[in-house]
Amino acid sequence: MEFLVLGWPEDGPTLRLDYRQFSYAGKFVMSNTGKAVVRDEERGADQAVADDEFDRDVLAAVAFNEDRTDASTLWIRYVTVREDRRGDRLGPKLVAFLVERARERGYDRLRIAVNNPFAYEALYRAGFAYTGRQTGLAELVLERALVDERRGDRDREAYQSGLDAYRGRDLGDGERAFLESEERADPPGRIEAPESGDV
Repeated sequence: MEFLVLGWPEDGPTLRLDYRQFSYAGKFVMSNTGKAVVRDEERGADQAVADDEFDRDVLAAVAFNEDRTDASTLWIRYVTVREDRRGDRLGPKLVAFLVERARERGYDRLRIAVNNPFAYEALYRAGFAYTGRQTGLAELVLERALVDERRGDRDREAYQSGLDAYRGRDLGDGERAFLESEERADPPGRIEAPESGDV
């Protein structure tokens, strides 16, 4: 597998993800966000010959852009993992990879708004913490400081307060079972960021 930034927002990168295998696939053809991916190098070699309408070598992707009012903050807009690779922790690994690339570019923090408890837990694995804020769309805002890693409350109380926000919602059976399993749990440990290139 290969982790790489395809381009930053000003570069206008696009991806053609298969909408049958990726959530939010249509958001990745937009050129106003940066993109980072996990690629399957073997499938990439096959794709060069196939001349297909989709980028078949992509296993996971993130789209991101700068905050409109704070140039030191980068927002992750979408994270998607190919359906057959969900549960392999590619999403948190890719976000952790992006954290390091954003730090290299001089950003102070990354933020993301998540709409389900599975994404919430995955972002905790990438080192994010709940800010206590929600968007108007009832998404929970998580943040990871890049300058002072001590900022950001990653204790049990903060983790559980975000999960409590989901507990009060109309959820599916899988989400309810997950929340029950996480009752009184500490935040999950951080995943180490993969290096650029092969992993």
